[in-house]
Parts: sequence; structure tokens; C-alpha cells
Amino acid sequence: MSFSGNRTQYLAVGALIVSMLIWSVSGIAIKHALEVLPPFTMIILRFVPSVLLMLIIGLVFRKSQLFGLQKLEWRDLPLFLVAGFCQPFLYYLLETFTYDALNSPTIAETLLSTSPLLSPIFAAVLLRERVTKYNIIGIVLSTLGVFALSLLGSHDYSIGNYWGILLAFAAVSAAVIDSVMMRKVPAKYSSLSFIFYAQLISLLFFIPIWLWREGPQAIANLQFTITNTQLMVALGCVGYLTVFASVIAFILFCFALRKIGVTQANAFNNIRPAFTALWMLLFFGEQLPVGKWIGMALIIFGLFVCQYKGERIRKG
Repeated sequence: MSFSGNRTQYLAVGALIVSMLIWSVSGIAIKHALEVLPPFTMIILRFVPSVLLMLIIGLVFRKSQLFGLQKLEWRDLPLFLVAGFCQPFLYYLLETFTYDALNSPTIAETLLSTSPLLSPIFAAVLLRERVTKYNIIGIVLSTLGVFALSLLGSHDYSIGNYWGILLAFAAVSAAVIDSVMMRKVPAKYSSLSFIFYAQLISLLFFIPIWLWREGPQAIANLQFTITNTQLMVALGCVGYLTVFASVIAFILFCFALRKIGVTQANAFNNIRPAFTALWMLLFFGEQLPVGKWIGMALIIFGLFVCQYKGERIRKG
């Protein structure tokens, strides 16, 4: 895709940037919410309202190509089952175990940001999506920028349990497979329809685990362990995750991915750590050394290279 492309291509890139801006705050919101809420309780409080919100929007804007909610046909159910199982369900579980297995959150965050590296492989094999040399060069440059942004200036490089590395790449693979399902689902389904059914199916996997590990008693116990202020902050963070991260950002990302493809859309995931670093600078005063600014510059330059329309690599 070239930036001199048509209006739809510009909209796709704009949608990706907005979704990454939203998701770049998600980690901060999750961290604050988990200070009060048990993990699976937070997930239930996040996704039940998001599914209900999308149901209402989809029924109100039934005829909209972006926000309409179409009836799920049985022949398409396997695609949605795979998507819902992969993300958010499997991704969230593997992400949690990754952070638990690895000593350094920095290492974990870096490994979990490598979806652009795997996207061309999955897209070429499962979708027969062609990949250009500029896609590859841009993704490599951008990923190097992620490593520079995440690791330069950090002091803890110990790995811990090496299974954590495999868990991280399994989590990334689940996220990329979910992206492939977005592309494979017939165009008759709106972006909202895809996200609605995928999250609804994920909930069917999450709820039994929540009942087993935490259950309704976890919510009842909150009043004895926290103050009203703490609860309001946590619920505010969950509200952000529900409306912005689980609905708006996912719909925008799905729309863009279906327009420009898995490889190019997932390349924008590399910019999330850069946005997070800027949020931390602006609102928490966290200073950025020169190496991190170089990392951000590499990420942005890599994205421009990745989107450049050049000669395609022939498969075979």
C-alpha cells in the first residue's frame, strides 16, 4: 500500500493509528485494575459489558457496513470459534503465564510485541497473501526499534523460566491467527459482527474458569478489602477497557486489517510501545533516554517502509 493511495487506504491507516493509541493505554489501565480486581473477575467485568454494548449498537445500526450486526450462519461458525478461542481467550491466558514465567517484565513485553514478525508467515501460508520486500524490511526495522525502545536503559535482562519464551511466541501466534480469521471471515459480516461473535465465544471459555478460580464471591469480597476510591479507579479503568479497548479499537483494527491485509495491519502493533512510552512521559514524568527516542524513530521509519508499495516477492 502506498500513502498516495485512495481514501479507503488513508482511512485504514488512520483507524490503525487510533486503535494503537487506545491499546497503548490498555496496559496501564489493566495494571491499575488488577491492583483491586482478581484477573478473571476483571476479564468478566470487561467483556460482558462490551458484548452487550456491541449487541445494542449492532441492532440500532443494523444496516451499517461497519456497525451492523448480521446473523451468524452455521457454515461460518468454525471461523468464529477459532477467532474467539485464539483472542482474547488463549492470548490472555498465555500472556499471563508469560509474565509469570519470565523474570523481566521488559523481556516479556518485548517478546509479546513480535506479532509483526510472524504475520507475513501466517498470512502467506493461510491466506496466500503476497509479501513485498518493503514489508519485510519495514517490519524488521520497526521490530528492532521495539527492542531498542524496550531494552535500552533497562537493567534486568535475566530470563527466568525459558518456557516463558515459548509461551510468549504461542501468545503472539494466537493473536496473529485471530488476525487471519478477521481476513477469512466473509465480507458480509461487518467489523462489529466479527468482534461481537469472537468476544461472545471467548466469554463462553472464560466464564467456567472464572467460576472455578474466583466466582461471584470475588466481587462480593471487594467491599471488605478496598476503599470506595480504589474501587472507582479500578472500575473506571475497566470502563476504559470495555468501551475503548474492547469495542472501538478492535472494530477499527478489524476494519483496517480487512482493507490492507494481515501483514501491513499487524506491523502497526510495533508502534504501541512507543505510544505507551510517550503516555508515561506526558502523564507520569518518566524520562526517555536517547536510546528510546532512537527506538521510536526506527519504529516509525519501519512503518513507512512497510507501507511502501514496491515489487512483490513471488512465492515459490
